[in-house]
Amino acid sequence: MTDRPDRPLQHEVTLLELVDRVLNKGVVLSGDITLSVAGVDLVYVGLRLLLASAGTIERLHGVENAPELEAAGFRS
Repeated sequence: MTDRPDRPLQHEVTLLELVDRVLNKGVVLSGDITLSVAGVDLVYVGLRLLLASAGTIERLHGVENAPELEAAGFRS
C-alpha cells in the first residue's frame, strides 16, 4: 500500500500545446459592446475574430459551408 492520498488524474496543458491546438483547429471569438447613457444607445461595436493557421484556413476553405469560417464572416 502507498501512503499517497487518492487524487484525480490531472493534465496540465502548456502554453505551447494550447497555441498548437488553436492554430490547428481554429477558434472563433465573437463579442458585442453597446455604450448607452440613460437608456439611449450611443455606440455599438461588434467583433468577430477568426484565429487559425494559414493551413487550417486553406483546409476549411475547401469545405462547403464551413461553420468556423461562416461564424467569422469569412466569404470567398
